[in-house]
Amino acid sequence: MSSSIVIVIPAAGQGRRFGGAVHKLLQPFGEGTVLSATLRAALVSGLEVVVVTTAALATEAARLLPRRSVISTSDADAALGMGRTIATGVAARSDAAGWLVLPADMPLVRPSTLRAVAQALAQMPVAHAQYRGRRGHPVGFGAELFSELRMLSGDEGARRLLARYPAQAVEVDDPGVLLDVDTAEDLLAAQSVAQGLAQPVVLGQTDQPQNLSVANSA
Repeated sequence: MSSSIVIVIPAAGQGRRFGGAVHKLLQPFGEGTVLSATLRAALVSGLEVVVVTTAALATEAARLLPRRSVISTSDADAALGMGRTIATGVAARSDAAGWLVLPADMPLVRPSTLRAVAQALAQMPVAHAQYRGRRGHPVGFGAELFSELRMLSGDEGARRLLARYPAQAVEVDDPGVLLDVDTAEDLLAAQSVAQGLAQPVVLGQTDQPQNLSVANSA
């Protein structure tokens, strides 16, 4: 078995809440798009990265990742929810020592945060980033949970695994772990934070990013 932790980036949702003709992951962000910003941060972490996406977004992902790291899924499978998308990514790297789930619509998560959560998997089967006591992404799972991860489906995502197994909260000075882009307003706020024009706020004012388990919005 590989000794590496792999970052799985689900990017197969339709992003209905965002609206408009252009998918939210293709919206401008920094020097690229929301999707490319998330991918760049993941790559800078030094961990292996795979993205699970549909044909409509595969070209954008392939600008930064080798083809073997862009896992295409059908629209029918994507419609089965975040759980199925995560399962597809995990199965594609079944020999990994563990997996970090980082939704594609979270472009502000720092590479250092990804490394910190990956390191926590050496002590616990589940680990997640936390900012000021609030759970966020990424969420990490050890190799012993492969069988259960492989069976995930539906919009519940990995919530039941988080409820079933003890988890290590990794406190980080990174508000990006709570900031996802679901709406046009979220995008404007995230862009302002990235440019240093605004203080970080928790988009949507929820207890945790919706992408964790509720919606396949990435």
